[in-house]
Order: sequence, then structure tokens, then C-alpha cells
Amino acid sequence: MTAKLEPSVMTKVSSWLTGDYDIDTKQSIQQLIDEGNDIELTDAFYKDLEFGTGGLRGLIGIGSNRMNRYTVGTATQGLANYLNQAFPNEEIKVAIAYDSRIKSDEFAKIIADIFSSNGITVYLFEALRPTPELSFAIRLLGCKSGVVVTASHNPKEYNGYKAYWDDGSQVVAPHDTNIIKEVNAITSIDDVKFDGDASKIFKIGADVDEKYMDHILSLSISKGALERQKGLKIVYTPLHGTGVTLVPALLAKMGFEAVTVIEEQAEPRGNGQFPTVIYPNPEETEAMSKAVEKARQIDADLVLGTDPDADRVGIAVKNHHGEIQLLNGNQTASVLIYYLLNAWKDAGKLTGTQFVCKTIVTTDLIDKMAAAYDVKCYNTLTGFKYIAQVIREKEGIEQFIGGGEESYGYLIGDAVRDKDAIASCAMIAELTAYAKDKGLSLFDMLMEIYKQFGFYYEGLISLTKKGKSGADDIQQMMADFRANPPKALAGSAVIRMDDYKALSTVDFINGTSHSIPSGEMGIEPSNVLQFFTEDGTKFTCRPSGTEPKIKFYVGVRAALEKNEDFDSVYASLKDKVTAIGVELGLI
Repeated sequence: MTAKLEPSVMTKVSSWLTGDYDIDTKQSIQQLIDEGNDIELTDAFYKDLEFGTGGLRGLIGIGSNRMNRYTVGTATQGLANYLNQAFPNEEIKVAIAYDSRIKSDEFAKIIADIFSSNGITVYLFEALRPTPELSFAIRLLGCKSGVVVTASHNPKEYNGYKAYWDDGSQVVAPHDTNIIKEVNAITSIDDVKFDGDASKIFKIGADVDEKYMDHILSLSISKGALERQKGLKIVYTPLHGTGVTLVPALLAKMGFEAVTVIEEQAEPRGNGQFPTVIYPNPEETEAMSKAVEKARQIDADLVLGTDPDADRVGIAVKNHHGEIQLLNGNQTASVLIYYLLNAWKDAGKLTGTQFVCKTIVTTDLIDKMAAAYDVKCYNTLTGFKYIAQVIREKEGIEQFIGGGEESYGYLIGDAVRDKDAIASCAMIAELTAYAKDKGLSLFDMLMEIYKQFGFYYEGLISLTKKGKSGADDIQQMMADFRANPPKALAGSAVIRMDDYKALSTVDFINGTSHSIPSGEMGIEPSNVLQFFTEDGTKFTCRPSGTEPKIKFYVGVRAALEKNEDFDSVYASLKDKVTAIGVELGLI
């Protein structure tokens, strides 16, 4: 064993070399030792994978900090132990789905075997399916929990494990920490029951698909516009992911007759390599480039692109210059919520007990729009499980209309309790048809929103910091911002700081502070800082819960008087975000 490794890393490496792990795993570890590859050994063993905002997620490979049969197995055994404790003397059922990533189907089979060997009934999707359908299936089948194997939009080298509770949402407190306790209580891989019980594993598929799509179709608001605009030209790319299993069929059920699927990105398997994209994320311009180019060729009205597990959707539309333009997550969330608010108002369904929900880093334009319609807007921590928590807490008291987050995740209605790109594709296609029925493009609708409520622009500065040293750098950056908050941003004085780790708000004008309520409404201690200025700028610092990144969100705003001013106002807001990044040393 190399003497350069930290003692805690050496201990974990030794336990894997001497424990009941397969020979290939042991040989791979020994090879790293023989090569003196201390960096890889440290990164693979310096910690255990933990549940973050997206569950368990990491690089595929050997080690306690990697996705492999043992970390997946330990997590599943811990979850199974907790389920048996939480629901004594009850039949426990779980649902399992998986995406197109490397080892996703293999991990799903391991998870099913472990649950079944612990006396738990398993509903395993017969083939890859979208994450939101897993959430729907949990509620449909009366499951106590569920797991989807996916790393969402991460690079191809990653895979992950999202755990869900009986309401179809990702696990939140206290279940998340309790599950971790059970996982940590497993001191030997011998405690994991890998041998499955086939009599307790049942395959599901088309029957759930139909019920899920029927639910989405029931959310439709503008059926007349759909009929009149059935020739709307739509380009769709699943980015080699699970969306191809449902989105084309769903759009056809809605009556759309001119849907073009990007065929070279329609094959979901491809050995998990995502061969036509660098990064399978609809937030990335490059990932959407083939769909955008096809849209230009056929003069399409709308481009839709879903990530590998189909919980996020990116869109592109014709802008005011007639060019195909990608919208960011805040813009899409804004037009989607605006459409829902107007439709509910026109239907006479707004009674003062409705609400929308978003995260604290998502555009404040949604807050302003909701207020104008006498609809509450609740703000949560980042992670859709917190939005689901609010829906659960308000169930039977207030009615959820829709919600979303800036990272391309949206939800309409409450039958699913996670971001849902399948339903979002349907509703975005519908609102585009609704706008066209009125002689408008979706981009025209966005400009109308800006003129009515203000031009809100949000920029994101993301710094990647890999490995243990990167994690240390991220923590130091957060500590520095906490100890030395900026006095001004782009010439406007900082008047307030919200520290979600300390759950406190500091008012720099009068020197007072007060606590931020926690324990409900999607708020709990989290390493997030927000700064607010006199001119309405909002600056947020947040380490990612799913990637080795620290993210800085900058929100600015200005008035938009007329459409002709859009380009100049947009340029000035974008320049302001850049200036803030430069003055803080982030660019």
C-alpha cells in the first residue's frame, strides 16, 4: 500500500482488497496500487457516495465513491432495511425504472434482486422508461418506495440512483438521513442480500405507459387550438434517452401531424455512449444543435429536446427576427406558468387557494406573475424533491397549478411528484399551438410577458472543481463569501444576505438579522448564500448537489417598453451579469 494515501483511504482500500468483493474489482484496485496512482485511489475511496439533491450519483468504477454493484447494493440494502422498519407488518411494494446509461439495466436488476430477497414486492419496468413515469407508477401501484437508475444529464461516465418515497417524490427529511444511517450501519458487503427471489419480481410496461399518457392528455387546456393547429411543425430529440419511448406517441395522441424525430439521436441504447453529443444535456447548445438545424431546414415552429431520463426539457422557437433560438430554463418556466395562470383564470378556476412553486434560484418573474393573478408562489431549495414536499404539505388545503426550476425541470399537476419532461413537452407544444392560433409565436408571448411584468434576465456562472481537492476549493469559496460578503454588485449596494446554512437573514441597512423558518415548505439547512441589492439584483452561491461544480446565479431586471427595444435591453442585462462575474473574480 502506498504511504502517500491518507489513513482513512488506506483503510477503505484494504477492506475492499480483503472483503468479499469479486476478483475483477480486487485486481483493478491492485493495479492502481502497483501503478502508484494515488490520485485515482483517493478519489475512488476518500468518501462514500451520499444522497444529494438528485440521490446517489457518481462516476462508474471501483471504490466507495463510485457507482458499482457494491455501492448500489449497499444503498439498496440500507433502503430495504429502512422500509421494513418504517412499514412493519405491511406489504411493501417498490417500483424500479432505468435509463439508457452504461450499466443502468444491470444496476436495476441488482436492485430488484436485493429488494426481493428482503421480502419486498418489486415492479420492474421491462425496458428503459422516463424518470417521471417511475414517480407516476409509485402512486398508481401503491408502492412505498421506488428507485430509478440514472445520472440524468451528466456525462456518459456517470450513473446514479434516485430513491423515491410513497408519494412519488424523491426522499426528503427525515427519510433521507434515516436511509443513510441504515446504509452506514452495513459494515460488511456480506450484509447485502444479492440473491433475488424471482417470485417477488413483476415486469411492468405498456399498461403503465397508457395510464400515464392518459393522465397527461387530461391536463390539456386548449383543445380547440390543438385541433386548429395540428399541422404545427415540431422537431423532437430524445438525445439517446428514454423520452423516445413516450414523447412521439404522446404528441401523436394530441393530434400533432408534423412531428420530426431526430433519428440519429432516437436510438436510446448505444451502449450508453451518447455518440452524437458531447454532453447529453438539453441546456447545452451543442446537444440541441442537430434538432435546431433540422428546425431551420423545415421551418419548424418548435424544437423539443429531453435529457437521458426525460425529466428535463430544452426548447427552441422562432424569435422576433424569425431565427430559431434556444430559450433558457427560466424563460421556458415563465411562458409555461404564464400560460397556466391565464388558462386557469379564463376557466374561472382561480379561487385564491391555488399556488405555483419554484426554487430560490429560479427567476423572480414567476413570483411577480403569480402575485398579479392572486396565486401564491412558494420558493424552495434547489431540488425538485422540495417542490414535491410543498405539494404534499398543501395537499387538500391549496391546489397546485404548476412549477419549475431554472435547470429545465417543470411539473404540471400533481399526479407526478418530480420534474416531468414528458408532460412538459405536451404542454409546451400545446401553448405553442395556442399562441400560433392567436397569430403569435411562443417568443412573442415571452416578450409580452416582459413588457407586462418586467424584463428579467438570469445568468449562470459554473465552475467545475473535480475530486477531493476540488471539493475543498468549493468549501473554501463558500467560506470566503460568508466571511466577506460583497458590498456592492455592478454599482448597486448589497442590502441583504440570506444564509441557508445558518438559516438566517442579515439586513445590512439596519444591521438586524432574523431566522429563516425551516422544517417545512421545502426549506432546511443547506450550503447556499444569496445576496440582494438596491436595484433588485439577486446573486446566489451554491455548490451543486449532483456534479463537482459550484454555481453562481445572477438575476437582473429592467423595463421593456416595446418589442423593438428587446435586443438592446437584453444586451445591457447580459453585460451586467458579465460585469458582476468579472468584479467577483468568477470570470
